[in-house]
Amino acid sequence: MTTQADRAIGALRTGYDQLATLVGRLRPDDLVRPSGAAEWTVAQVLSHLGSGAEINLAVVEGAIAGTGNPGAEFNQATWARWDAMTPADQATSFLAANEKLLQLFEGLDEQQVADLRIDFGFFPQPLDVGAAAAMRLTEFALHSWDVRVAFDADATVAPEATELLADAVGSLLGFAGKADQLDGDVTLAVETTEPARTFGLAITDTVAVTETSATADGVLVVPTEYFVRLVTGRHGAKYTPASVELTSAKVTLDDLRRVFPGY
Repeated sequence: MTTQADRAIGALRTGYDQLATLVGRLRPDDLVRPSGAAEWTVAQVLSHLGSGAEINLAVVEGAIAGTGNPGAEFNQATWARWDAMTPADQATSFLAANEKLLQLFEGLDEQQVADLRIDFGFFPQPLDVGAAAAMRLTEFALHSWDVRVAFDADATVAPEATELLADAVGSLLGFAGKADQLDGDVTLAVETTEPARTFGLAITDTVAVTETSATADGVLVVPTEYFVRLVTGRHGAKYTPASVELTSAKVTLDDLRRVFPGY
Protein backbone atom coordinates (compact mmCIF):
# COMPACT_ATOMS: atom_id res chain seq x y z
CA MET A 1 0.00 0.00 0.00
CA THR A 2 1.38 3.41 -1.00
CA THR A 3 1.36 5.83 1.93
CA GLN A 4 1.30 9.61 1.98
CA ALA A 5 4.98 9.48 2.91
CA ASP A 6 5.78 7.26 -0.11
CA ARG A 7 3.91 9.57 -2.47
CA ALA A 8 5.43 12.77 -1.11
CA ILE A 9 8.98 11.42 -0.99
CA GLY A 10 8.61 9.97 -4.48
CA ALA A 11 7.35 13.32 -5.79
CA LEU A 12 10.23 15.10 -4.08
CA ARG A 13 12.72 12.78 -5.77
CA THR A 14 11.20 13.14 -9.23
CA GLY A 15 10.91 16.91 -8.91
CA TYR A 16 14.45 17.27 -7.63
CA ASP A 17 15.97 15.12 -10.36
CA GLN A 18 14.23 17.22 -13.01
CA LEU A 19 15.20 20.53 -11.42
CA ALA A 20 18.79 19.36 -10.90
CA THR A 21 19.08 18.66 -14.63
CA LEU A 22 18.04 22.24 -15.37
CA VAL A 23 20.27 23.76 -12.70
CA GLY A 24 23.26 21.83 -14.00
CA ARG A 25 22.88 23.60 -17.37
CA LEU A 26 22.53 27.14 -16.04
CA ARG A 27 25.13 29.75 -16.88
CA PRO A 28 26.19 32.56 -14.52
CA ASP A 29 23.84 35.05 -16.18
CA ASP A 30 20.94 32.59 -15.92
CA LEU A 31 21.34 32.46 -12.14
CA VAL A 32 20.80 36.19 -11.71
CA ARG A 33 17.79 36.58 -13.97
CA PRO A 34 14.38 37.23 -12.33
CA SER A 35 12.52 34.14 -11.17
CA GLY A 36 8.79 33.54 -10.79
CA ALA A 37 9.08 34.66 -7.15
CA ALA A 38 8.72 38.42 -6.78
CA GLU A 39 12.02 40.16 -5.98
CA TRP A 40 14.08 36.93 -6.07
CA THR A 41 16.57 35.85 -8.69
CA VAL A 42 16.86 32.23 -9.77
CA ALA A 43 19.88 31.79 -7.48
CA GLN A 44 17.99 33.27 -4.53
CA VAL A 45 15.16 30.77 -5.02
CA LEU A 46 17.73 27.97 -5.08
CA SER A 47 19.28 29.43 -1.93
CA HIS A 48 15.88 29.38 -0.23
CA LEU A 49 15.34 25.76 -1.23
CA GLY A 50 18.88 24.81 -0.19
CA SER A 51 18.77 26.47 3.21
CA GLY A 52 15.32 24.95 3.74
CA ALA A 53 16.69 21.51 2.91
CA GLU A 54 19.50 22.00 5.42
CA ILE A 55 17.10 23.09 8.15
CA ASN A 56 14.68 20.24 7.38
CA LEU A 57 17.59 17.80 7.54
CA ALA A 58 18.65 19.04 10.96
CA VAL A 59 15.07 18.88 12.26
CA VAL A 60 14.51 15.32 11.04
CA GLU A 61 17.92 14.20 12.31
CA GLY A 62 17.05 15.73 15.69
CA ALA A 63 13.82 13.71 15.75
CA ILE A 64 15.69 10.50 14.92
CA ALA A 65 18.40 11.12 17.52
CA GLY A 66 15.95 12.34 20.15
CA THR A 67 17.75 15.68 20.49
CA GLY A 68 14.80 17.70 19.22
CA ASN A 69 14.55 20.82 17.12
CA PRO A 70 17.86 22.68 16.68
CA GLY A 71 16.14 25.99 17.39
CA ALA A 72 15.68 29.44 15.90
CA GLU A 73 19.34 30.45 16.21
CA PHE A 74 20.33 27.52 13.98
CA ASN A 75 17.81 28.64 11.38
CA GLN A 76 19.02 32.24 11.45
CA ALA A 77 22.66 31.21 11.11
CA THR A 78 21.79 28.89 8.22
CA TRP A 79 19.90 31.60 6.33
CA ALA A 80 22.72 34.11 6.89
CA ARG A 81 25.34 31.69 5.56
CA TRP A 82 23.31 30.95 2.44
CA ASP A 83 22.54 34.63 1.86
CA ALA A 84 26.28 35.36 1.86
CA MET A 85 27.02 32.81 -0.89
CA THR A 86 27.66 33.76 -4.50
CA PRO A 87 24.91 32.82 -6.98
CA ALA A 88 27.06 29.96 -8.31
CA ASP A 89 27.63 28.61 -4.80
CA GLN A 90 23.93 28.92 -3.99
CA ALA A 91 23.13 26.73 -6.99
CA THR A 92 25.73 24.03 -6.34
CA SER A 93 25.06 24.01 -2.60
CA PHE A 94 21.34 23.62 -3.25
CA LEU A 95 22.03 20.45 -5.24
CA ALA A 96 24.09 18.95 -2.42
CA ALA A 97 21.76 19.97 0.41
CA ASN A 98 18.56 18.77 -1.25
CA GLU A 99 20.12 15.44 -2.24
CA LYS A 100 21.20 14.88 1.36
CA LEU A 101 17.68 15.56 2.67
CA LEU A 102 16.15 13.27 0.07
CA GLN A 103 18.52 10.46 0.92
CA LEU A 104 17.55 10.79 4.58
CA PHE A 105 13.82 10.58 3.76
CA GLU A 106 14.40 7.67 1.38
CA GLY A 107 16.50 5.83 3.96
CA LEU A 108 13.87 5.77 6.71
CA ASP A 109 12.64 2.27 7.47
CA GLU A 110 8.98 1.31 7.81
CA GLN A 111 9.04 1.59 11.59
CA GLN A 112 10.52 5.07 11.47
CA VAL A 113 7.97 6.18 8.88
CA ALA A 114 5.19 4.87 11.12
CA ASP A 115 6.47 6.09 14.48
CA LEU A 116 8.74 9.10 13.99
CA ARG A 117 7.34 12.46 15.12
CA ILE A 118 9.14 15.58 13.94
CA ASP A 119 9.01 18.88 15.84
CA PHE A 120 9.36 21.82 13.44
CA GLY A 121 8.79 24.31 16.22
CA PHE A 122 5.86 26.16 14.67
CA PHE A 123 3.07 23.57 14.65
CA PRO A 124 0.87 22.77 17.67
CA GLN A 125 2.29 19.26 17.69
CA PRO A 126 5.04 17.27 15.93
CA LEU A 127 4.36 15.94 12.42
CA ASP A 128 4.63 12.38 11.18
CA VAL A 129 6.93 11.61 8.26
CA GLY A 130 4.15 11.82 5.67
CA ALA A 131 3.09 15.29 6.80
CA ALA A 132 6.71 16.48 7.03
CA ALA A 133 7.50 15.27 3.53
CA ALA A 134 4.28 16.79 2.18
CA MET A 135 5.15 20.14 3.77
CA ARG A 136 8.56 20.07 2.09
CA LEU A 137 6.92 19.07 -1.19
CA THR A 138 4.64 22.12 -1.08
CA GLU A 139 7.64 24.41 -0.73
CA PHE A 140 9.77 22.52 -3.23
CA ALA A 141 7.17 22.15 -5.99
CA LEU A 142 6.16 25.82 -5.92
CA HIS A 143 9.70 27.18 -5.80
CA SER A 144 10.77 24.70 -8.47
CA TRP A 145 8.13 26.34 -10.66
CA ASP A 146 9.60 29.74 -9.73
CA VAL A 147 12.92 28.60 -11.18
CA ARG A 148 11.59 26.79 -14.25
CA VAL A 149 9.23 29.57 -15.31
CA ALA A 150 12.22 31.91 -15.63
CA PHE A 151 13.14 29.87 -18.69
CA ASP A 152 9.73 28.60 -19.83
CA ALA A 153 6.64 30.79 -19.48
CA ASP A 154 4.46 27.69 -19.97
CA ALA A 155 5.97 25.82 -17.01
CA THR A 156 3.50 24.04 -14.75
CA VAL A 157 3.59 22.56 -11.28
CA ALA A 158 4.99 19.04 -11.62
CA PRO A 159 2.20 16.47 -12.22
CA GLU A 160 3.47 14.12 -9.52
CA ALA A 161 3.14 16.94 -6.98
CA THR A 162 -0.10 18.54 -8.17
CA GLU A 163 -2.57 16.15 -6.57
CA LEU A 164 -0.79 16.20 -3.21
CA LEU A 165 -0.65 19.99 -3.24
CA ALA A 166 -4.31 20.22 -4.23
CA ASP A 167 -5.16 18.09 -1.19
CA ALA A 168 -3.48 20.70 1.01
CA VAL A 169 -5.02 23.80 -0.59
CA GLY A 170 -7.78 24.10 1.99
CA SER A 171 -5.26 24.45 4.81
CA LEU A 172 -3.43 27.24 2.94
CA LEU A 173 -6.37 29.52 2.30
CA GLY A 174 -6.62 30.88 5.82
CA PHE A 175 -3.41 32.86 5.40
CA ALA A 176 -2.97 32.88 1.60
CA GLY A 177 -6.40 34.38 0.87
CA LYS A 178 -7.13 38.07 1.47
CA ALA A 179 -10.91 38.26 1.53
CA ASP A 180 -10.87 42.00 2.19
CA GLN A 181 -9.71 42.57 -1.39
CA LEU A 182 -13.30 42.08 -2.57
CA ASP A 183 -16.35 44.21 -1.86
CA GLY A 184 -18.96 41.77 -0.65
CA ASP A 185 -19.14 38.01 -0.42
CA VAL A 186 -18.54 35.74 -3.41
CA THR A 187 -18.95 31.99 -3.80
CA LEU A 188 -17.69 30.10 -6.82
CA ALA A 189 -18.15 26.57 -8.10
CA VAL A 190 -14.70 25.31 -9.04
CA GLU A 191 -14.15 22.56 -11.60
CA THR A 192 -10.56 21.40 -11.97
CA THR A 193 -8.96 19.04 -14.47
CA GLU A 194 -5.99 16.67 -14.25
CA PRO A 195 -7.07 15.44 -11.76
CA ALA A 196 -10.79 16.24 -12.02
CA ARG A 197 -12.35 17.73 -8.91
CA THR A 198 -15.42 19.79 -8.05
CA PHE A 199 -15.75 21.98 -4.96
CA GLY A 200 -16.79 25.43 -3.81
CA LEU A 201 -14.65 28.46 -3.07
CA ALA A 202 -16.18 30.90 -0.58
CA ILE A 203 -14.75 34.40 -0.18
CA THR A 204 -16.54 35.97 2.77
CA ASP A 205 -14.88 37.15 5.99
CA THR A 206 -12.25 34.56 5.17
CA VAL A 207 -11.44 32.35 2.17
CA ALA A 208 -12.30 28.65 2.34
CA VAL A 209 -12.96 25.55 0.28
CA THR A 210 -16.58 24.46 0.67
CA GLU A 211 -19.15 22.17 -0.84
CA THR A 212 -20.38 23.27 -4.26
CA SER A 213 -23.39 25.58 -3.94
CA ALA A 214 -26.34 25.61 -6.35
CA THR A 215 -26.48 29.40 -5.82
CA ALA A 216 -22.81 30.07 -6.56
CA ASP A 217 -21.94 33.45 -8.08
CA GLY A 218 -19.97 31.89 -10.89
CA VAL A 219 -18.00 28.92 -12.19
CA LEU A 220 -14.23 28.65 -12.42
CA VAL A 221 -12.93 25.93 -14.74
CA VAL A 222 -9.19 25.49 -14.39
CA PRO A 223 -6.37 22.91 -14.55
CA THR A 224 -5.68 21.67 -11.03
CA GLU A 225 -2.04 22.74 -11.18
CA TYR A 226 -3.09 26.28 -12.10
CA PHE A 227 -5.57 26.41 -9.21
CA VAL A 228 -2.66 25.56 -6.91
CA ARG A 229 -0.67 28.37 -8.50
CA LEU A 230 -3.63 30.75 -8.34
CA VAL A 231 -4.05 30.46 -4.58
CA THR A 232 -0.29 30.74 -3.98
CA GLY A 233 0.15 33.88 -6.05
CA ARG A 234 1.75 32.36 -9.16
CA HIS A 235 -1.01 33.52 -11.47
CA GLY A 236 0.22 36.33 -13.70
CA ALA A 237 -1.63 36.72 -17.00
CA LYS A 238 1.38 35.50 -18.98
CA TYR A 239 1.44 32.33 -16.86
CA THR A 240 -2.30 31.65 -17.13
CA PRO A 241 -3.32 28.80 -19.49
CA ALA A 242 -5.82 29.58 -22.23
CA SER A 243 -8.03 26.82 -20.83
CA VAL A 244 -8.84 28.82 -17.67
CA GLU A 245 -12.45 30.01 -17.76
CA LEU A 246 -14.27 32.13 -15.19
CA THR A 247 -17.97 32.81 -15.75
CA SER A 248 -19.30 35.30 -13.23
CA ALA A 249 -21.06 38.63 -13.08
CA LYS A 250 -19.56 39.43 -9.66
CA VAL A 251 -15.86 38.63 -9.89
CA THR A 252 -13.08 38.54 -12.50
CA LEU A 253 -9.84 36.61 -12.67
CA ASP A 254 -7.99 39.81 -11.81
CA ASP A 255 -10.15 40.09 -8.69
CA LEU A 256 -9.06 36.59 -7.68
CA ARG A 257 -5.45 37.52 -8.30
CA ARG A 258 -5.86 40.31 -5.73
CA VAL A 259 -7.41 37.89 -3.25
CA PHE A 260 -4.37 35.62 -3.63
CA PRO A 261 -1.31 37.92 -3.75
CA GLY A 262 1.17 35.17 -2.91
CA TYR A 263 3.54 34.58 -0.02
